[in-house]
Amino acid sequence: MSRLRIVVDRLADWQPYYPSEDLISADEFLALDGAATADDATHVINLCANLDYLETGYYVSLLAQARNQRVLPSVETLNQLSRKALIDMQLAAIDPLLMELNKRGVLEGESFTLRVFFGECREPELQRLARRLFERLPHPLLEARFEKRQNVWRLARLKPIALTALQSGEEDLFATALNRHSTRVWRTPRARRRYRFDLAILIDPEEKLPPSNKGALKRFIRAGRRLGIDVSLITHRDAGRLAEFDALFIRETTRLDHHTYRMAKKAEHEGLVVIDDPQSILRCTNKIFLHELLGTHKVPAPRGQLLHRGDMSRLDEKLAHLDYPLVLKVPDGAFSKGVVKIRSREELEAEAPKLFESSALLLLQEWLPTDFDWRIGVLDGQVLFASRYYMARGHWQIYDHSSGKTRSGGFTTHDPSEVPPQVVKAALRATKLIGNGLYGVDLKQIGDRVVVIEVNDNPNLDAGVEDVVLKDALYEQVMSVFLKRMERQLEHKPR
Repeated sequence: MSRLRIVVDRLADWQPYYPSEDLISADEFLALDGAATADDATHVINLCANLDYLETGYYVSLLAQARNQRVLPSVETLNQLSRKALIDMQLAAIDPLLMELNKRGVLEGESFTLRVFFGECREPELQRLARRLFERLPHPLLEARFEKRQNVWRLARLKPIALTALQSGEEDLFATALNRHSTRVWRTPRARRRYRFDLAILIDPEEKLPPSNKGALKRFIRAGRRLGIDVSLITHRDAGRLAEFDALFIRETTRLDHHTYRMAKKAEHEGLVVIDDPQSILRCTNKIFLHELLGTHKVPAPRGQLLHRGDMSRLDEKLAHLDYPLVLKVPDGAFSKGVVKIRSREELEAEAPKLFESSALLLLQEWLPTDFDWRIGVLDGQVLFASRYYMARGHWQIYDHSSGKTRSGGFTTHDPSEVPPQVVKAALRATKLIGNGLYGVDLKQIGDRVVVIEVNDNPNLDAGVEDVVLKDALYEQVMSVFLKRMERQLEHKPR
């Protein structure tokens, strides 16, 4: 059962607001028996005024984390707020938004101050900015000052606000934002008893080719709730809410320089069960890393060669053991993008400079034409599904982007017992090098030869495709793995 604790310096600081049983003074909180109160279902909102290192407010967050409680702000956030360089690093991503707001004429004058209450603010036109600040540095009450220098808006200062420093109009906004932020914590007792765990599924509603379609998402929700897991759909705008959950399931295409990776890292830090975990994202999203990893461990893969910008002057030497046609790949391409078929040295000399604009290294591999690729889904070291993805009609890849519209080939899904044993063996060997999460291994079979093309860290699980054989059991298997891991974490929490 989730419990909320609102920590203030003195109970009198809460006088402008409705009385709450969740309220506790900092002195009382610090005096609690840590062993008796250790509980990862407890959510702590730290509203102390002095949050400097080793001051009372700092210790509230520190002891809350030591007790395995979920606290806002975390010690990590407090440390970042204490150093301007760390703030700048965390908030560099807001610069494009500031440019956009300036271009639209939203920002006027030479400076402005924005107060943020759990990611909300008074000014509707600045709501996205407030949300972005909260997502990057989750803190209940923040004040940000922005200044225009040489016609460019920059963050000049960011600091916490004391609860007692709020004005009358701001008190109402704070109370509303707190209530909205804590909605999941303050669920009705019936809802609390109904579900043992909370799981968030990260999606992008605007993504054209998401890893799971709407039908699959509905089935995940139903399967989770049958197992006692309350499943909620979230987006990147909910990064500040991650501590409310016990697990994160990423159903959005992952990239390293992207909020999917940052949210996976944050969720892991908060103690959530995470699929895709950050390590899997790191290892799978870069084709060059995967090429080296498979080669080092002698997992069968296409013959290939890494190509550096400086290698264009010595191609004969680099390609001595490869024959055309070849396939040239950027490290982080997905859905057949960033992959070019090379038929001659002239084509290589023409295409490589274009791809080198986005990466210092490229991967050049032998071209292995097949009618289909095997996709073996692996979860927790076990085969989950087996599909054939066929090449787009008249094209050599599964996805054809050449016409301006994305076309894909068909599919068939099979019982794993129907898959050639060497295909399954290679897939399991490859995923063992990555981790124990959810993976989709793409393989080609040419006669007796089987090679691993790539390992995907968040493979497609679509209703009507990968679930054709298992149907609802596929979604239950995924949720069962989450349940097992959440139970295991709960068992190992200090009492």
